[in-house]
Amino acid sequence: MRVVIFDVDGTLVDSQDDICAAMGAAFGSIGRVAPPRAEICAIVGLSLPEAMRVLAPELEAHHVALVEGYKASYMALRAEKGTAESSPLYEGALAALDRLRAEDETLLAVATGKSRRGLDKLLEGHGLQGYFMSEQVADHHPSKPHPAMLEAVLQETGLRKDQAVMVGDTRFDMEMARAAGIATIGVSWGYHAAESLKADRLIEHFDALHGAVNDLLGEPV
Repeated sequence: MRVVIFDVDGTLVDSQDDICAAMGAAFGSIGRVAPPRAEICAIVGLSLPEAMRVLAPELEAHHVALVEGYKASYMALRAEKGTAESSPLYEGALAALDRLRAEDETLLAVATGKSRRGLDKLLEGHGLQGYFMSEQVADHHPSKPHPAMLEAVLQETGLRKDQAVMVGDTRFDMEMARAAGIATIGVSWGYHAAESLKADRLIEHFDALHGAVNDLLGEPV
């Protein structure tokens, strides 16, 4: 048995535009200008409270308002545009998930900085309910790169560290996996520079995912 654990934003779906727009609205709600897009993309993967601490340490008194403003704006954008446009799946993502899911020996899981509500809406919008045996969200764990999410995946699946691999696009994903003692696959299409990931394997398209998983965990028998 093996488990392939996925990050969401920047790995499975491209939500960059809505993340930046929602961040702009959140800062605007307190009369401030949001940081540049590059700085916003650099914090994708962190839980929202931690993201605000990194983006605006000088605005500590407004962090709760920024978090709530972001959530409200992001939900409004998703409702207005629909999930397929708001957070489209990357090319090849669904086919890669289906291929892995079809293997009796392979389980799928999620470890994301999204909230439970946010992940539920995303999975519903893309018809992915039931794909993931374990779904770990920011509501119940410390922010990445703390390894708690991955430890929970192992506990829920009953698998060992050497039977798991983390797939992500940010250094927070890779650092979380290393802290948990789990192998890493970095994707080049996400929000952090590929060279910053220092992953065990780096892939440039979802077509390469299955082979990378087999290389790191062995082929299912």
